[in-house]
Amino acid sequence: MVVAILPFLQRTSIAYFSMEIALRPEIHSYSGGLGILAGDTARSCADLELPVVFVTLASRAGYLRQEIAADGSQVGHDDPWSPAEWATPLEAMIAVAIEGRSVWIRPWLYVVTCPIGHQVPVLLLDTDLDQNAPEDRKITDHLYGGDEVYRLMQEVVLGIGGARMLQALGFSIGTYHLNEGHAAFLTLELLRRRRRSGGNGLAHEVDHVRDMCVFTTHTPVEAGHDRFAYEDVQRILGADFVPFDELRPLAGEDRLNMTRLALNLSGYVNGVARRHAETTQRMFPGYRIAAITNGVHAPTWTHPAFARLYQDILPNWGHEPELLVRADQLRDEDVWAAHQRAKRDLLEEILRSTGVAMDPDVPLIGFARRMTGYKRPDLLLADVQRLRAIDARFPFQVVMAGKAHPCDTQGQHMIRDIHDRMRQLSPDIRTAFMPNYDMALARTLVAGTDLWLNTPLPPLEASGTSGMKAALNGVLNLSVLDGWWIEACIDGVTGWSIGRDGAEGAEQHGHDLYDRLEGQVLPTYYQDRARWIGMMKQGISKIASYFNSQRMMRRYTTEAYVRP
Repeated sequence: MVVAILPFLQRTSIAYFSMEIALRPEIHSYSGGLGILAGDTARSCADLELPVVFVTLASRAGYLRQEIAADGSQVGHDDPWSPAEWATPLEAMIAVAIEGRSVWIRPWLYVVTCPIGHQVPVLLLDTDLDQNAPEDRKITDHLYGGDEVYRLMQEVVLGIGGARMLQALGFSIGTYHLNEGHAAFLTLELLRRRRRSGGNGLAHEVDHVRDMCVFTTHTPVEAGHDRFAYEDVQRILGADFVPFDELRPLAGEDRLNMTRLALNLSGYVNGVARRHAETTQRMFPGYRIAAITNGVHAPTWTHPAFARLYQDILPNWGHEPELLVRADQLRDEDVWAAHQRAKRDLLEEILRSTGVAMDPDVPLIGFARRMTGYKRPDLLLADVQRLRAIDARFPFQVVMAGKAHPCDTQGQHMIRDIHDRMRQLSPDIRTAFMPNYDMALARTLVAGTDLWLNTPLPPLEASGTSGMKAALNGVLNLSVLDGWWIEACIDGVTGWSIGRDGAEGAEQHGHDLYDRLEGQVLPTYYQDRARWIGMMKQGISKIASYFNSQRMMRRYTTEAYVRP
């Protein structure tokens, strides 16, 4: 029903485009950090009553349901969900031309509602329609699936189709926010729209589009920037969509670089942490890159035991998480009791999903990220003999989780190698790998571990947010100094660093990780529990009060959306 969108039309002026978004665990329209960030952004926009509409793909077949085989290998399956169970179909349809065919798109409406009633709409674009050819009905099926041409078609649907859908529904959008370069084709649609309305030449048309667009770039990893062959672009979009002599200076001479296109047609560009903005500036010299460090939606990622604790002394903490700066006033025994409740919940889930019985009195180290090379998920387990020696003095346990992209053979090998190392450590050290890492499992993991580990290879971490979620629950961080942790780490106060400036090599990081565990982290847990709990409270008050999506969205609103 189109009427369902009416309450949002007059009060919405900003459109946020993202290839993926994590709305709830049952809606499989996300793969990892990018989608989790988009979901937290939507929740904070509802909290703050910001005039934003979100545009994404339906991704009916999901991203990946992970199964772990007996030999430790990842087995991937489709992870379908039914939009009809969670969203409202809107009757409006628009078409985009793909290979000369009209591909029809219909939106599903999902409404994010905050506890005090404010709402923001999310449009999930769907091509699974009777009006489409069988091959076109599958364009919005698999998130990040298929080959390069399939991805190109998806990004046409997202960027061009999304911009047209907003117009067809009656939205009057003044600002378009591109969450990563996947939606950069919307800038070309805006160029065409400006030209049809009587633009004064390419330079003026580009300036007009730049005034309307905000671009947040995420990955410093070259493979993370989509590039398409111009012959494929011409075949998919048609030669006359945008003249190629105009497109190449904006998107790259050899291949169409979606990041380059977004950079050239956005008036405000930012990285997702200070260090990441510096890295992006080096990757793309000549552009002004601002920095707005990511945050997480505090009520979503806080365990109920901690939420009750916060509510008792800070009743408005969910809406104003900056109030958590006063968490250092919490009583030690209350903080520890809440943590033990969260830990028991995690240990029960580990036992249920893996059959491994963990000890509640032994410190639990957690690592859960996308399994790929630069995140180095295998760094902790690299030296089995050293780990045994540390465990002999200070026993510890390890829980890990994470999916590898179906095309990432290195990441899949890492998962199998991690299982091999875990078998070598057994039975001396309890370890578990929890399959099918998703939003629901993440909530349990970030709240129930004692120590959150992050080991990216600098400077390839964009921001990272899992450690922020852990800190909301009093979990201490041990991390390489990259991404957000450079801003949050007060060594020995909010957690610990691996290395000193993030510039050390992989081998040095491995040695420093073990030295930190044996020399500081585990001795503090066992021998100075009062200091450990004091650090838990410092982590909450200094990290959770700042690294949240309320602060992030206030900055976007004042610095990116409202510009001279």
